[in-house]
Amino acid sequence: MANTLLMPKATAVWLVDNTALSFDQIAQFCGLHPLEVKAIADGESAQGIKGMDPVMTGQLTREEIARAEKDENHRLKLSEPKVRVPESKRKGPRYTPLSKRQDRPNAILWLVRNHPELKDAQISRLVGTTKSTIEQIRERKHWNAANLVPMDPVTLGLTSQIDLDIEVQRASRGREQAQPTGDTLLPASLTERLSPEAPKPRDEDAELDANAVFAKLSALKSTDQDQDEE
Repeated sequence: MANTLLMPKATAVWLVDNTALSFDQIAQFCGLHPLEVKAIADGESAQGIKGMDPVMTGQLTREEIARAEKDENHRLKLSEPKVRVPESKRKGPRYTPLSKRQDRPNAILWLVRNHPELKDAQISRLVGTTKSTIEQIRERKHWNAANLVPMDPVTLGLTSQIDLDIEVQRASRGREQAQPTGDTLLPASLTERLSPEAPKPRDEDAELDANAVFAKLSALKSTDQDQDEE
């Protein structure tokens, strides 16, 4: 685990108020920009942040500070931690306390019903179970299937809401990528059998008969002349 400075801005506030270090030295030690350190000194930045003494936290010695105050070119160095905490690496299914193991089948049933998109491996990670148990509950072959009641694993304390949301989002992304998007081309075997659309037959009855129209107009004209003569 890398040795990193805790609360760099709060540390910078303390160094500005309690030492004669230059802005560049404080900026280098705290991972800030010199202008940001200057803003802290001018009261324009980090207002309301309480300074944290790096000597009290064991991250810096007074001798190191004194050496840097005498030499502006000296770069502050983090003190080696006195106690190293090994990184915890969880492998395999999540550990479940004995007091809550009896609730796991109910939690599995809840996940299967409410989040069918989840894979068995994801459910196993969430509640610390085996794939065979999940399969038995899915197929209602569990020895206690008749008495199981779906219960939220977050409420039971078997997993956190954050972990559940992460697994659901992963499963949802996987389903979206699996679904084809947009129009797809028909196979050649189908397109070869398609014939061009035949033109629609002309409705001869609906076409206007020119001779009939002229005859009707002549008859109307004759009627009008007879009326005028009367």
